[in-house]
Amino acid sequence: MKPLRIRFGERVRELRLAAGYKQDEFAEKCGFARSYMSRIETGGANPSLDAIETLATALEVKVPELFL
Repeated sequence: MKPLRIRFGERVRELRLAAGYKQDEFAEKCGFARSYMSRIETGGANPSLDAIETLATALEVKVPELFL
């Protein structure tokens, strides 16, 4: 099984694409650098709880939906 960070990043990417955002647009919406957004989506970053909440808000989903 893939590590949680990688599964989380893949889920964020899936939801971002479904919402129609390019990575740089979505990073700006979240107030993140594009490079940080890229690291989240590839599992290279370990986002804080605050960052997870920001992602969920920007995607208009509840936090648990990021972990499905």
